[in-house]
Amino acid sequence: MFAVIKTGGRQYRVVPDDVLEIGKIAGEVGTIVQLGEVLVVGGDTPVLGTPTVAGASVAAEVLDHKRGPKVIAFKKRRRKNSRRKRGYRDEITVLRVTEILTDNKQPSIGPRPKKEKVAASAAEGDEK
Repeated sequence: MFAVIKTGGRQYRVVPDDVLEIGKIAGEVGTIVQLGEVLVVGGDTPVLGTPTVAGASVAAEVLDHKRGPKVIAFKKRRRKNSRRKRGYRDEITVLRVTEILTDNKQPSIGPRPKKEKVAASAAEGDEK
């Protein structure tokens, strides 16, 4: 099953366990957010929205908030000694799609537990 969602003025085709980078949205790292603008829900019988599919949403886990690559806007007017250099970096949210929901259902999958780093101490193993 797949879905086409719209967020931040862009459209994305997603399936469960996809990781995507979208424009920044509200939500703490590790929480589940619901994206409500679903344009198409595909599968055996695809459902097209007019403009969105009623009762459909996509649940996704927030993995990270970061900044995108630097974009430089450089303008030069030749022979006029006029130059302008501006740059910016987009704010990005990294999401993992957990499930595609229909019929106004709520997400059943909670945030995944973080893997604990096992710190094996050599001093504990050498005790006599």
